[in-house]
Amino acid sequence: MVRLREAKVAKIADHIPLQTLDNGNEKGKLLVLGWGSTYGAIKAAVKDARAKGYDVSHAQLRHIHPFPKNLGEILYNFDKVLIPEMNTGQLNSIIRDKFMVPSIGLNKIKGMPFSTSEVFDKIEELCK
Repeated sequence: MVRLREAKVAKIADHIPLQTLDNGNEKGKLLVLGWGSTYGAIKAAVKDARAKGYDVSHAQLRHIHPFPKNLGEILYNFDKVLIPEMNTGQLNSIIRDKFMVPSIGLNKIKGMPFSTSEVFDKIEELCK
């Protein structure tokens, strides 16, 4: 019964849209992968980083279980994946387990959202 339910959930991926990039190239040095409330800070930080010449792209997840069918293909097109989260890194753990990519977490648990500069500083650190 557990496997039957798991298969039903996996089949939902056939009906959700494919993952797209919010900003940046389809291949490159760094992908910033976000979900939920991190959107604004990531979008602004990636825009600023690209303006300074950094090879960085941004994708924002809207579906987490199941993931969009093409998420793995997108992740494998980048040398590094940064995942800013407003928690202890649950999405980072799932991405590492499912796709076997050495993603890097940027976690904040202070009750305040990320600032653009916090995300930008990490992008700058990883792109140098």
